[in-house]
Amino acid sequence: MTRAKIQSAAAARQRGVTLLGLLFWGILVAMVALVVIRVLPTINEFTTIQRAVKKIAQDQPVTVAEARNAFDRQKNIEYSISSIGGQDLQITKENDKIVIRFAYDKEVPLFEPVFLLIKYSGEGRSN
Repeated sequence: MTRAKIQSAAAARQRGVTLLGLLFWGILVAMVALVVIRVLPTINEFTTIQRAVKKIAQDQPVTVAEARNAFDRQKNIEYSISSIGGQDLQITKENDKIVIRFAYDKEVPLFEPVFLLIKYSGEGRSN
């Protein structure tokens, strides 16, 4: 076999990622990382709100105003809550149990003019 045939046979067996393939995967990983970095704080806020609502429902407030004031006090303690306030809570009584529900939308800016809209909702019940 000649040297040219050996080199062309070796080149045909080589496998790997091309520069364009590497660029594509790099952009894809960067986009996913951007979304994750922007969404994580909203998930943290939701879990904080959920925990606060459950705690207030477990304490069984006597009046609606008392439950809303308790949430506003918790909001002042937890600096991560900024999307809703006590006035946004839906407080009802079902089967002699207090149920506190909440729902809100969060717009997450990704890059101009693209936004991600996340709809959060949850509830807390007394025992």
